[in-house]
Amino acid sequence: MGDKNSIHQFMQRRRQMRVRKKVQGSSDRPRLSVYRSAKNIYAQVIDDVAGVTLVSSSSIDKDMAEIVKNAKKKGDLSLLVGESVAKKAIAKGIDKVVFDRNRYEYHGRVKAVAEGARKAGLKF
Repeated sequence: MGDKNSIHQFMQRRRQMRVRKKVQGSSDRPRLSVYRSAKNIYAQVIDDVAGVTLVSSSSIDKDMAEIVKNAKKKGDLSLLVGESVAKKAIAKGIDKVVFDRNRYEYHGRVKAVAEGARKAGLKF
């Protein structure tokens, strides 16, 4: 049997594939995918049919640098990233998406990204 780290990675991959099996983005309704690391959060809107990223935003973007300094918690930062990606998507004419939580539970920072995107006008 493998070590704990390899088992953990295997289970994460299975969870991710289980979610992706149900969530597919198209050109008229792309996928809003969220990735979180220990310090940062990333969100991107993806057209799975064409295989291209339409818009993206993260806590390490240059245009977010000033906002990152003012954020007190990572949850607040996630809300701002959600708003940012939604504004960029709406500017490109995208107003409906499907939400891909990736392998994460829908709470905390992942939920904050979704709430920020909804607040800025995206419809899930």
